[in-house]
Amino acid sequence: MSNLGLELKSPKPARVRGRYRPLGRILVDAGLIDQAALVHALEAQQTLDAPLGDILVAQGLVSRSEVTKALVLQHQIQQVDLDTDPPKATLARHLTAEECLRHKIVPWRCLGKTLFLATSRPDRLSEIEGEAFGDVDLDIVPVLAEPAQIDRRITALYGPVLARRAATRVPADQSCRTWRIAGPGRRLWACTVGGAAALLFIALPAWTFTAFVALALCCSAMIMTLRLSSFVARCLWGNTPHASDPAPPPVPARRPKVSVLVPLLHEEEIAGALIARLGQLTYPKALLQVVLVLEEGDQMTRDTIARTRLPFWFDVIEVPQAGKLRTKPRALNYALDFCNGSIIGVWDAEDAPEVDQLDRVVQHFEHAPPNVACVQGVLDYYNARTNWISRCFALEYASWWRVILPGVAHLGLIIPLGGTTLFFRRPILEKLCGWDSHNVTEDADLGVRLARHGYRTDLLPTVTYEEANFRAWPWIKQRSRWLKGFLITWVVHSRAPLQLIRDVGIIRFLGVQTLFLATFCQFIFAPFLWTFCLPLFGASHPVETTLGPEAFYSLFGFFVFAEILSIAIAMTAVSGSQHRHLIPWAITLPFYFILGSFAAYKALYEFVVMPFYWDKTEHGVSHKSDNGMQTRSARPP
Repeated sequence: MSNLGLELKSPKPARVRGRYRPLGRILVDAGLIDQAALVHALEAQQTLDAPLGDILVAQGLVSRSEVTKALVLQHQIQQVDLDTDPPKATLARHLTAEECLRHKIVPWRCLGKTLFLATSRPDRLSEIEGEAFGDVDLDIVPVLAEPAQIDRRITALYGPVLARRAATRVPADQSCRTWRIAGPGRRLWACTVGGAAALLFIALPAWTFTAFVALALCCSAMIMTLRLSSFVARCLWGNTPHASDPAPPPVPARRPKVSVLVPLLHEEEIAGALIARLGQLTYPKALLQVVLVLEEGDQMTRDTIARTRLPFWFDVIEVPQAGKLRTKPRALNYALDFCNGSIIGVWDAEDAPEVDQLDRVVQHFEHAPPNVACVQGVLDYYNARTNWISRCFALEYASWWRVILPGVAHLGLIIPLGGTTLFFRRPILEKLCGWDSHNVTEDADLGVRLARHGYRTDLLPTVTYEEANFRAWPWIKQRSRWLKGFLITWVVHSRAPLQLIRDVGIIRFLGVQTLFLATFCQFIFAPFLWTFCLPLFGASHPVETTLGPEAFYSLFGFFVFAEILSIAIAMTAVSGSQHRHLIPWAITLPFYFILGSFAAYKALYEFVVMPFYWDKTEHGVSHKSDNGMQTRSARPP
């Protein structure tokens, strides 16, 4: 064990005295590591953008506390415990929240003109003094504190300011937050449209019904055109757009720090499993920061984390409450400022990424053009065999991730991002001001904003396994949030349609209308298409009365073709060895999507009444697995 004890009873301006000793030499002299281990760590540092102490901790050679005590000896400064001896709130006037976050510092004590500054990197003191204080007439004296303690003190001193900023980070003209939650305007529009439709059904029932059937078929035609085009593009050019070489690119000479945000809310069982899964990642732990993002007041998750021994590369950030808004994007915005990495990723609590996922992401960014702002991975499900809903869920998303989305990318259309397994170049993400805190599909919205600013999203064939929603009511709640978010995103980006056309071009403009508006509307109008089954039960269809039998059978044929195309795409998507067992279930998808209409009407109601309401998806429900929740490096078929 370490004998590097150091205790300074009172804060005193400390300066380096005597000969400067490198950190590695101090650890060797203390008997904590041998010379061979030091040489190995120094060699590793040539390719890892990390301090020597972090590398040694990651290799399991020393503990974090031993490195801290060695830093105390190296710089001859005082170590403080910010949890037991926190700074006073009045000290916040000496530094802004941005300066504290940028340099990972916090003011600890002020005695006259001497400001004691808590830092975990005393070697950067001169840089900090120049940038944060400038010409301020203060004698800056560093004291050493653990990084996690510094983060907690920043939250304590500046939490309300940072929380408000997180909620309004995206400019107002690119956000939906300017809407009044009560939505009197939306309610008036809803009542007007609903009343007009009711009057038309009373006055002209057959023709009104025909008009709604036509609207439903129009939306279906838009979706079918997109699906068919994407299917053909994917079949012609494969499922990895923009891939210049089928072989993985070489590892960068010096790998960067990667921070991955994992938002948690009311999680009781997921923490241990999450740590076990992420522990299998092959990316160097000295370069990995997993940030568990908790909401203030979420005692359940806090207790879960407290019972769990977190690895050194895990950090916990608690997001202060600011008003009534409590959404995932607000939490992500807040936690972003506490990240250390130049690449920012997002995983969900139940995710099981492939073990080499981060290696592949870093390699891709290293060799991608500068305008590639985001890399999106593939989602798969480890509980597809649970029941019929989970099987259809897996079929639906295999169609999306392995056929439709690659085709969309090949066609040059805007890629609506998923909520997990996406990674950003941090400077670009910060330039775009992060996520819209009020949008319940902040991921899809960010995908559109990236495209509008001239950036590109690449698809990467690396898989993350997660839990498919397999219960009817939770499925409806989850899908209603997605559909509501699609409608919100469409409204936000269609406020100035001509500007949207100028930003992305007419083809991608039409793609936005199809991906967001038509997707929502097809579920709203789907019940009118179900009526094509009426003749099977001996009943006549209103279209036969208004347009004639020939028109009815033509429209019916189109409806059947669209359903067959959807089934064919699903079968193609699961034709690989891993999911081949799902092929027979593809013929049941039309019945599965009936649930989508219930979700759409719930989404429409919430859009009018409570657009910012976040209907959380419960995680960790299913403990069944197709593959034992393995995170093997298999490529998607």
